[in-house]
Amino acid sequence: MGGTSLPLPQWGGGLGGVQGLPNKGVFVPSYTSRVLVQLRNCHRGNQSAPGCPLGLRVRGKAPPLHNSTAVDCREQLPCRLVLERPFWQNWYFVLVEKLLPLPDRISFQLGVQLKGELGPRGTEDPRGRGGEHCWPTRPTLRNELDTFSVHFYIFFGPNVSVPPDRPAVFAINLLPVLDSGGILNLELKLNVVRPLGRSWEGQRVSAPALLPLAGLWAFSLRAAGPGCLASGSSGDADRVLPPSLPPCRPSSCGNVTAEVYLRAFLSPCINDCGPYGQCKLLRSNNYLYAACECKAGWSGWGCTDNAAAFSYGFQLLSTLLLCLSNLMFVPPVAIAVRTGYLLEAAVYIFTMFFSTFYHACDQPGIVVFCIMDYDVLQFCDFLGSLMSVWVTVIAMACLQPVIKQVLYLLGAMLLSMALQLDRHGLWNLLGPSLFAVGVMAAAWTVRSIRRRHCYPPTWQRWTFCLLPGALIAASAVLLYAFVETEENYFYIHSIWHMLIAGSVGFLLPPQPKAEASGLAGPLPRRKGCGYQLCINEQEELGLVDPGTAGPGVSITSVCTS
Repeated sequence: MGGTSLPLPQWGGGLGGVQGLPNKGVFVPSYTSRVLVQLRNCHRGNQSAPGCPLGLRVRGKAPPLHNSTAVDCREQLPCRLVLERPFWQNWYFVLVEKLLPLPDRISFQLGVQLKGELGPRGTEDPRGRGGEHCWPTRPTLRNELDTFSVHFYIFFGPNVSVPPDRPAVFAINLLPVLDSGGILNLELKLNVVRPLGRSWEGQRVSAPALLPLAGLWAFSLRAAGPGCLASGSSGDADRVLPPSLPPCRPSSCGNVTAEVYLRAFLSPCINDCGPYGQCKLLRSNNYLYAACECKAGWSGWGCTDNAAAFSYGFQLLSTLLLCLSNLMFVPPVAIAVRTGYLLEAAVYIFTMFFSTFYHACDQPGIVVFCIMDYDVLQFCDFLGSLMSVWVTVIAMACLQPVIKQVLYLLGAMLLSMALQLDRHGLWNLLGPSLFAVGVMAAAWTVRSIRRRHCYPPTWQRWTFCLLPGALIAASAVLLYAFVETEENYFYIHSIWHMLIAGSVGFLLPPQPKAEASGLAGPLPRRKGCGYQLCINEQEELGLVDPGTAGPGVSITSVCTS
């Protein structure tokens, strides 16, 4: 086809009492860049109509509707409708309809032309000059690796020779749906001669591979002198993907052949979104596509637009706030160690350590420090935060040691399971906290009924410890659930760290004491069952054989259980 226009058989028709002509269809073959629909010779009865009261509607793959491409023929003569970049190997339907309720019969002629973009053996002149040029096109081999990961291997490549007398044309066939949603990358390097030898230099060009861009892409290269290429591309301006090499001045050096390293491939995101973004697979309207989720104020296809990006000082400040705010766990650790809550102190130390390094690794910018895998740090941080709340509330219940240890172990296992199901769920925090508060309330109620006095018994503990700690913890939960957003994350979450750590220092009960009665008392001693350790005092003195002992020596045994 190579830049030619193929006229289709013209249709003649007329509109009388009906409002529209039945749909006519035209099949659009491959390598078509434009479809031209033209309505001419519009006559009303036997006279030419000054303003043709007709309209054209064209739609691909289905009959035209109200949302189809349309044109009003009353406003332009001749009436033309142009479709750029049509769908290949599909039918396009044309509808002619009356725009005014005229009683006269209107006759017209309808013609459709297709313009070729690139044939299997040729392409249009990239410099825009007229005429048809049949240059051989180098084919490529398609190799699908993964979703949006496709490599196009050039036969007898990747190092190719580009002659000076004619362009070397390379074609890449993108599938309409399968290849949509990724990034088309073209990597081009030119072998140049330097004083110390030869080297490769070049760049990579990336462009989104969206649905309208599916089809056969082509670009051409021509040797323009030593170490210099002239590049061009076929098709319309929206589909141009030229090699991005440094500009050069073509020279008249005669027959010079350039050696080029060429690689084309599809990838989910541009350069994996760089240090300021994360590549994610998204689904919308049954289409799967990849996109970069930019952070730290960066934007663009590959998170390369720094117009609203955070400065280095701001990134450093946010990282330090999130990390150093965990030092508020030092006072609760000291209080727990002093009052004998060693297991609780170990949980607080675990939380402080992993929360600090998780937030150091979680930053979106360049101020990042990871001591281990990100997923491991995140899991340990979330588990430590939930376990800190769990062990604190269970410790406030002042249960028997065995019951308390069972609840600690059960909470650790259930919280680990919940985090594997959904780490960012709000009920992962509220559910265990409410359950622990219920256990504490039940224990306090039973103890108050047995003693016939409110527990804890002193008003000083209610006024100076429990009420302030409960208010601080409630404020932390409200900030986490309803105030924290992506924009204010770094300082709201830092406040969350300080509030949670501060509430633990207020809520931890005094040093546990063994009570004779109540839930905090020791377990009753079991009788009639168990092992006994008998110590033979004679054996301790070295008298193994009782017969060897004198008449004044008695043998006694002391048994302890």
